Amino acid sequence: MATTADISRGMILKLDNSLYSVIEFGQNKTARAAAKVWAKLKGVDNNRTIEHTWNSGDNIYPVRVEKKPFQFLYKDESGYNFMDNETFEQLSLPESMIDAPQFLKDGQEVSVAINTESEQPMSVELPDKIVMQVTYSEPGVKGDTATRTLKPATVESGATVMVPLFVNEGELIRINTKSGEYVERVKE
Repeated sequence: MATTADISRGMILKLDNSLYSVIEFGQNKTARAAAKVWAKLKGVDNNRTIEHTWNSGDNIYPVRVEKKPFQFLYKDESGYNFMDNETFEQLSLPESMIDAPQFLKDGQEVSVAINTESEQPMSVELPDKIVMQVTYSEPGVKGDTATRTLKPATVESGATVMVPLFVNEGELIRINTKSGEYVERVKE
């Protein structure tokens, strides 16, 4: 059995028959009262974000999660379809379970978090940084580079990313999937 001393960022907890991921946590100690442990929790199976407080040493109920590599196949009316790289089984998931669906492209490698108790998928994570080709971008205006001016560019998945003026159509760029921001230009 786990206690509040075992809480860590990213841990999945069962609380009130729902699953929550720990975003941040801390302790409040006062001279007169017992220490309290607080955590900011984001719902895994719902879209709620809550804060919860326990007495120090209380029992918590962590859920064991396994991350497996999957490959994105295609999107249709049933949702986003992925294939397990080891067993070749396919599963279809709704867009709400994917952290950055606008950056998915055919054949993309993703990580699917699976609840080991129920064998149900919980979320899909893309790599932190991915490389994509710019399919459309307006040409930059020469001499307009004194400040860090950005322009919109469409990448191969159809998403729009703000890029510096020197990035042109057909070039490869690295994108941070968590923030959706341009990181750097990639040399082929």
